[in-house]
Amino acid sequence: MKKIILLTTIALLWTIPVKSQTKAKKGKATADVEVAVPEQTNSMKTENDTVSYMLGFSMGQQLKSIPYQFNPEFVLEGVKAGIAGSGLYTASEIEAVLTKWQQNMMAAQQQEAQSAGNEQIAANKKAGEDFLAANATRQGVQTTSSGLQYEVVTLGTGVRPTATDKVQVHYEGKLLDGTIFDSSIERGEPITFGLNQVIAGWTEGVQLMPEGSKFIFYIPSNLAYGDRGAGGSIPGGSTLIFQVELIKVNP
Repeated sequence: MKKIILLTTIALLWTIPVKSQTKAKKGKATADVEVAVPEQTNSMKTENDTVSYMLGFSMGQQLKSIPYQFNPEFVLEGVKAGIAGSGLYTASEIEAVLTKWQQNMMAAQQQEAQSAGNEQIAANKKAGEDFLAANATRQGVQTTSSGLQYEVVTLGTGVRPTATDKVQVHYEGKLLDGTIFDSSIERGEPITFGLNQVIAGWTEGVQLMPEGSKFIFYIPSNLAYGDRGAGGSIPGGSTLIFQVELIKVNP
């Protein structure tokens, strides 16, 4: 995604590091400044010529970094008019046009970012669908009518929770690429919550577990966090893999 760049007329006159030596005399309002510049070309006879060129060049570089096709001819005309202090437009007209231009630029870039985000979500969903289709053929993997897949690691002998019960669990959540986005196991502290307070895949899946069980759940995005994703660590459209140990059921 392209970086959003807001252009203001003043912001184009940036800080340029130069070696300078100020000779200030008591009682004088101004100071003589010596600036070290490279040797002038044939067309640049003075330090003023060189500094002027460098300011223009740096301004051009700033404009080049903005994703917009400027007309160099009229940029130059505007610079000349600004230096002369006599332009074709009033300050209020310039402010109004540039403000609207900036808003349009931001809107276009946001739309582009949203389009790119939608493409990524679609790609994540497709990757999840392909994974689940292949995973469903593995021995020991079961698929429910909702599309939730689960694999029994250890089958406990305790009671099964209902959708309104609280449960204490240890868990680890991964993306399809193996990235761990959350883990009570790593923290060394189980978590307790109501089964009606979590994603649909958890609500359905944990009810299949007798107390003392360990399951692996493969949760499609529509039973997880959908297109919105979660917390910056779970992209939109992601299929999730959870290893869950049901420690205790609290009716």
